[in-house]
Amino acid sequence: MSERAAPFHCPYCGDEDLFPNETGHGAWECRACNRAFQLKYLGLLARGVRSDTAAGDEI
Repeated sequence: MSERAAPFHCPYCGDEDLFPNETGHGAWECRACNRAFQLKYLGLLARGVRSDTAAGDEI
């Protein structure tokens, strides 16, 4: 599956008036503030997934 990740709001102004940008693959444009941006997956964090217990809680 190679669907594009769709943002819910603009990271600059917070508006939801977003459309795919036709100049770049994976780019989005916000028509409220007239900016273009891309979402980028950086990777997994080194600490991994946390368990159900909160940090500092001991059994």
